[in-house]
Amino acid sequence: MKSPLQTLLDSGTKLWLDTVDLDQVAEARQLGATGATSNPLIIGELIKSGRFDDQLATLIEAGHDDEAIAWAVTDRLVSDAEQVFAPVWDQTDGDDGYVSFELDPLLEDPGCRLDHHQRVARYIELGQHFASSHRNRLIKVPATAAGLEAARTLAAEGVALNVTLIFSPRQYRVARDQIFAGRHESHSDNDRYKSVYSIFVSRLDVYTADQVPSLSDPAQGTVGILNAKRIWQENQQFWRDKHFALKQEIVFASTGTKRPEDPPDKYVAALAGSDIQTNPPKTLEQVQRLGGRYVRKVDQLPAADVIAQIDRQVDMRRLEQVLLAEGVRKFADPHKALLALISQKRSTLAAT
Repeated sequence: MKSPLQTLLDSGTKLWLDTVDLDQVAEARQLGATGATSNPLIIGELIKSGRFDDQLATLIEAGHDDEAIAWAVTDRLVSDAEQVFAPVWDQTDGDDGYVSFELDPLLEDPGCRLDHHQRVARYIELGQHFASSHRNRLIKVPATAAGLEAARTLAAEGVALNVTLIFSPRQYRVARDQIFAGRHESHSDNDRYKSVYSIFVSRLDVYTADQVPSLSDPAQGTVGILNAKRIWQENQQFWRDKHFALKQEIVFASTGTKRPEDPPDKYVAALAGSDIQTNPPKTLEQVQRLGGRYVRKVDQLPAADVIAQIDRQVDMRRLEQVLLAEGVRKFADPHKALLALISQKRSTLAAT
């Protein structure tokens, strides 16, 4: 009998793990995962474990500051995960087997003193640096004004991209068009180019529960799914005739449920059937424990009356503004915490 995760994979979904913990990466690979992603929160949790104190001590002794240590550790952890998935990259001719590397989230922090053009330049500089010599690394840029502008130049230079913090169709379209324009301007062979677009799902339903309580029971908790499926459909249609050898795919992100009344696999089941789901280890464990069977549902939209109500009552522009600001904060704050943790480790390790 096939496991629940195997039926999810059989439906057409690719599974990427939302961590670069090598132990969990190796376990997930055995279960069929074909990629992974990282962020400052994940790196911070790994450093807290104490497993990397020797590496930290070496970097401290070499005279590196806290910021440099944070990036050195991140680079190492992502590189190690890349090795696990490199055979997948080989087997799929570069269509899968990636690990995502997030650029500096403090570029979007309110305290950042760089202007728009300086932020764009910094994203480009960092993207070029951290992509160099990594065949199966995706560079994560946020769907902010500066991140989206930088995506065009990075795509033109052949940097594989994961555009993250996408909450609305508008953000997706700008990201997609910037990347397509960059590839067109480069006059390069598109046989090897890869981009993905991370659509956050559950956070939309948290937003509407708080900001649009008038939605009916069938509509409440469905907005994230409808939005993700619509963007998925549009993405399928856009790239169909663009003659890219590799798939330019949607990543269904933020698929863990936030409401206690929702089943843990609510979003996993609703989005089964195509492209990529990025799930934390806890979600994978819950999916396996539930023992369900998954079939393709990614192209099945909610009832027409539910869609009509959501379109009438949910202001997507405002939703985007609120959730993007919140998302930027949820990336920047953990990076600040990561730097503070390294500073604390510096004192602790020096004492021992």
